[in-house]
Amino acid sequence: QVQLVESGGGLVQAWGSLRLSCAASGSIASIKAMGWYRQAPGKQRELVASILTGESTNYADSVKGRFTISRDNAKNTVYLQMNNLSPEDTAVYYCRMVVTTTNIRIEHIYWGQGTQVTVSS
Repeated sequence: QVQLVESGGGLVQAWGSLRLSCAASGSIASIKAMGWYRQAPGKQRELVASILTGESTNYADSVKGRFTISRDNAKNTVYLQMNNLSPEDTAVYYCRMVVTTTNIRIEHIYWGQGTQVTVSS
């Protein structure tokens, strides 16, 4: 099995910064895609940013120029650097990974437990 553990959420003032981390552990053969999603109260979960094995990245328009996603393949970890935060960024942030495990060579999607990010005005 694979576990994703997130860290780095919290309360920050507008225009502040936070860095989220998500580390995967378990029977991992490879991780094709890593990403961050968020869900605000009363809204659907939405993609924030994603990064593929080849370092290709994709961002939601609302975070372009403010958020940066990166990955450390040796640590099976994905990061989300969030700058110039606004109250509209308040949400629960979830990491997501597409993982091939060592025992069953089939891709599965795994989610983290979520970490709260609250931006005060």
